[in-house]
Amino acid sequence: MFSVDWGDPSCAAGNDNLHDSCTPSGKHAHLLCRQRVGKVATIRSLLIRKPPVRITDFSLSRLPRVEFGSGAIAKLPAIAHAYGTKALLVTGAGSLKNSPAWPAVISGLDAQNMSWLHLSIPGEPSPQRVDEAVRALRAESIDVVIGIGGGSALDAAKAIAGLLKPGNSVMDHLEGVGPELPYTGPATPFIAVPTTAGTGSEATKNAVLSVQGTEGFKKSFRDEKLVAEVALVDPDLLATCPSAVIAANGMDAFTQLLESYVSSRAAPLTDSLAWGGMKAARDGLLALYADADDAAARERMAYAALVSGITLAQVGLGSVHGLAAPLGAFFPIPHGVACGTLVATATRINIETLRVREPAHPALEKYAQVGRLLSHQGQLDQKASHAALIDTLDAWTRQLGLPTLAHYGVTPADIPRIVANSRGSSMKTNPIRLDDSEIAAILAARI
Repeated sequence: MFSVDWGDPSCAAGNDNLHDSCTPSGKHAHLLCRQRVGKVATIRSLLIRKPPVRITDFSLSRLPRVEFGSGAIAKLPAIAHAYGTKALLVTGAGSLKNSPAWPAVISGLDAQNMSWLHLSIPGEPSPQRVDEAVRALRAESIDVVIGIGGGSALDAAKAIAGLLKPGNSVMDHLEGVGPELPYTGPATPFIAVPTTAGTGSEATKNAVLSVQGTEGFKKSFRDEKLVAEVALVDPDLLATCPSAVIAANGMDAFTQLLESYVSSRAAPLTDSLAWGGMKAARDGLLALYADADDAAARERMAYAALVSGITLAQVGLGSVHGLAAPLGAFFPIPHGVACGTLVATATRINIETLRVREPAHPALEKYAQVGRLLSHQGQLDQKASHAALIDTLDAWTRQLGLPTLAHYGVTPADIPRIVANSRGSSMKTNPIRLDDSEIAAILAARI
């Protein structure tokens, strides 16, 4: 089957067999060529007229060079050697060292005559841990920092790479904490190698750092100079992910795609990327959760996560991530779990609020497009499509076994404190400004 299209959401959602790569925007023409064994190929041309899409002003920030594909990890030693002869490897607590990838990476670096140091970051990185690493390693003349792991390992590596040369505290630059001094660099070259499909940190310009406790916070060190030089995305590295990690991280990636798609800063370019990412997640998440040996599902989710990082870095997120920050700071709740357990309810609250306050808001039709995409029902009207979207997200939450907030100690009494700390950068790009009672309702529904 051969198809040429310029992105019609109604076609993409309603008939995937005909227009598998459709993405939403504007006036479109579709050409479909079918070839049947023993028969002459038939060609059908279909013209779909829609109002011209308005190309709004947008900016595109720096992106990494991307190397994507099965076995791409084998390229790492040669890529790293292009930056020098001494590397710092930053990984998570230890799962990577027990995987087949670790000896291959080490032997590859040795074959390139590179020396290397290894730093393990258990759990989510804190500002203190980053500062300690910078102090200990600054004199080592490191040429390249290689982060290999989940979002926490990549964020730690990104922050360390940013500060090895300047040498100051990361607290100088964290958003919403301390003096918020401009970051001037220079950063040490950074290579990101994700081993999970979730945060998209391999493509973002921020490193998320946390201090947990009653006075805790979860804030970003953000600057374009922190973007990885290379994002090396090998779907095969997902084969060793536990199912619970696949579930939480996959829901995080999907949430990032959905929130960037309806973001107040959304643009046609990022919409196109987010649409393809959501389709990949639709077809890959539950399949990968059921079987981590499913190579096609690994590829789809690795792609969805990568694209989610690109889109969030360009246009921002929404209420789910606004709430995930204080939840992760005040309670021992993994970021992906917080996103996954909230996304269905937060989507419902956004839609209900938009219907009441801004019934003509374009985000309402965007939510409907996603509902048609996820449900494979392109004929649904807007209201039915909204219901299909929420029902699908609720079903995913159940099927993936994502726990409620109460599982991590969150009680109704905690809601005011969480709400009060939810209005960071992510909440600012939610498609509509939610009042405190509406944000509280999201939390209350998942306790």
